[in-house]
Amino acid sequence: MKEVLTNPVSGYYMHRNVIGGNGDFITSPELGQLFGEMVAIWCFNEWQKIGSPIPLQLVEMGPGHGSLAEDVLRVFDRFGVRNEVSLHLVEVSPYLSQMQAQTLCEKTIRPSEPTQLYYQLGTTAKNIPVFWYNSIQDVPRQFSCFLAHEFFDALPIHKFQRTEAGWREILIDIDPAADTVKFRYVISRMSTPASKVLIKADEKRDHVEVCAEGGVILQHLATRLEEDGGFALFADYGHDGSKTDTFRGFRDHQLHDALVDPGSADLTADVDFSYFKTCTEDKLLTFGPVTQREFLKRMGIDIRLQILLKNCDEKQRENLLLGYHMMVDQDKMGERFKLFSLFPSVLKEHLIRFPVTGFADS
Repeated sequence: MKEVLTNPVSGYYMHRNVIGGNGDFITSPELGQLFGEMVAIWCFNEWQKIGSPIPLQLVEMGPGHGSLAEDVLRVFDRFGVRNEVSLHLVEVSPYLSQMQAQTLCEKTIRPSEPTQLYYQLGTTAKNIPVFWYNSIQDVPRQFSCFLAHEFFDALPIHKFQRTEAGWREILIDIDPAADTVKFRYVISRMSTPASKVLIKADEKRDHVEVCAEGGVILQHLATRLEEDGGFALFADYGHDGSKTDTFRGFRDHQLHDALVDPGSADLTADVDFSYFKTCTEDKLLTFGPVTQREFLKRMGIDIRLQILLKNCDEKQRENLLLGYHMMVDQDKMGERFKLFSLFPSVLKEHLIRFPVTGFADS
């Protein structure tokens, strides 16, 4: 997955626009302003509830076209929060980082100093500084709001199958019987280091996918939130430890065989949020996962929709309603996507008194 998606020369994400109606998949932030505004209100509300500590870093991992960050900054500006905020984007794709700069900034530069941890610097029309990094570990250590939308589902996974001989890892091999170069799945003959380390002793499923790279990022965020303060909100395809085989490809908005024509399609696997909880349970408070439909409705998306519908023309009305139904309907993104949030454990008593917005009954 990592090689197919982020190889510097031919990786799927690295040199082309793959998001949107003309790409292979579409995301909620690209469907209009509603999703980004609800996320922004959530961030602003939770930040205010803990005293509005400044300076505030908004950090987004895998920011796509920059649409979500743009919406969040606009809402914060409407609330009068400008000079206290900086935006930090974790992006490995040169092409997407250019698109983000076009969306967010009036000007950008690439520093010549090799000692800088960021590889691109920009400024928005409101003079908010924007920084780009290759890794979350490079983002400065201070109070931060971490966002990730359809980021973790694209990180590489390990796949495991329970057999009579114990857990075995599923690997990718070249099919020797094929006339042309073709990939196939194979099961490891023996247990692998990953199968010995990543499978829980009490695992009930017969087939398991584990995103170890996601676990490393979660443990890093746990240390940062505990020591520097902040909170995190993730939105992704996901489940709470119930699903098994979810690895798949998408091309032209349709399911695509992940082993055919690698590099031509997006590869994804549903996020196992129960694994995320295991990675952070000794340091963080976790809330969710809840469905995107539940979260957005609790955040007031229906009220915001009605306000926008009163001030738009027929074409705008059509687009608003199309995006709304795509995001919240149960047969579309409303049930498939889940929201998950993280807070440092020091806030436990505070969050009992002031529950996390959007996650009631979770």
